Amino acid sequence: MTETVTILGAGLAGCEAAWQLAKRGVPVILREMKPAKKTPAHHADLFGELVCSNSLRSDQLENAVGLLKEELRRLDSLILRCADQHRVAAGGALAVDRLAFSQAITDAIRRHPNITVVEGEVTALPDEGQVIVATGPLTSDALAEDIAQKLPQGGYLHFYDAAAPLVTYESVDMDSAWFASRYDKGTADYINCPLSQEEYLAFWNELRQAKEAPVHGFEDKNVFEGCMPVEVMARRGEQTLCYGPLKPRGLRDPKTGQEPYAVVQLRRDNADGTIYNLVGFQTHLTWPEQKRVFTMIPALRNAEFVRYGVMHRNTYLDSPRLLDRYYRVRENPRLLFAGQITGVEGYVESTASGCLAALELARRLAGQPPIDFPQETAIGALALYVSNQTVEHFQPMNVNFGIMPPLGYRVKGKRNKNAALSQRALEVLAGLGQL
Repeated sequence: MTETVTILGAGLAGCEAAWQLAKRGVPVILREMKPAKKTPAHHADLFGELVCSNSLRSDQLENAVGLLKEELRRLDSLILRCADQHRVAAGGALAVDRLAFSQAITDAIRRHPNITVVEGEVTALPDEGQVIVATGPLTSDALAEDIAQKLPQGGYLHFYDAAAPLVTYESVDMDSAWFASRYDKGTADYINCPLSQEEYLAFWNELRQAKEAPVHGFEDKNVFEGCMPVEVMARRGEQTLCYGPLKPRGLRDPKTGQEPYAVVQLRRDNADGTIYNLVGFQTHLTWPEQKRVFTMIPALRNAEFVRYGVMHRNTYLDSPRLLDRYYRVRENPRLLFAGQITGVEGYVESTASGCLAALELARRLAGQPPIDFPQETAIGALALYVSNQTVEHFQPMNVNFGIMPPLGYRVKGKRNKNAALSQRALEVLAGLGQL
């Protein structure tokens, strides 16, 4: 009889790992502390909950995360299957109806005959058996302390993460906004809220001085660059936002035919199009300050907020010192980690780590040799980055073409080069055979 694997955490990485193991005949016990206990960032009782944006980012092969998605599709990823089934319009990005997406994941996991879900908080690592820890960046204090004590070479690193507010569509003043995607790419999926120079400067000035909610130990230097609070960006300079989330490039106001001074974009957050999120507006301002400052945006002057932004600590391992390319603890290979706790950043990257860890563990339990996903693939490059012992100052990172080897020949144009890198990756993946 095949050995049972225990997975801690039913987020994206944990559910993907459970699915990949179960479909290969490996019995899985999936431990999840919800609904009995939730972190400050969680709201639903469902598995695979998206606590920040509802976007899984670009779905195009000229982008590294688009390549990673395609690799996962070819590996029969549960998470990508559910995302594709419950996508909402978002131009060239893959965004999902977050509740329908999580419900689909939950249903698939609970229905699988090889997966047993056990609810309740886990406060210590199991002392025996194969274990995948996918408890995420908000691992409970008791379990985090136990992990730190049992892992070799010390404890954790951490950074701070933030989520953006959600508003109702009917409360957006569409007389002051319009639907479009940047450079008319894809369909007109975003609500664009323009600001004149005077309106922007007033907004920027209030934003950088607005009152923040107390977060113990928070300093601007601890913020992960890929999910930076909008007020932190504002403090970096008057024009920082105009080159970031409020960038007007490629967005022409149909009333004037010109690009505005600044534009706030809203992206659909559910399939019905009744809720939108403020793109790039992760924040840890107090809730009254969020309402006061964000309603200075003309199209949001009467906005109804169904969820305010929140700030939370994200915990991750010093993985290069601890993990191998299969996400196993080098000194204790029965113990694996997956998801953002490993230092991969992003929904798709978390899914990929759970997928790879499970594929390798299933082969090991079957007495088969490992599949060394090469660096030419996005899933392999990410695992090799996380386990690279030459990295001195490890920081969480999204997948990118920079961690993959160059083509070895010249291709004119960045998009063409990236497309060639993706084509190579998919050919290499196909050459690995049936996985």
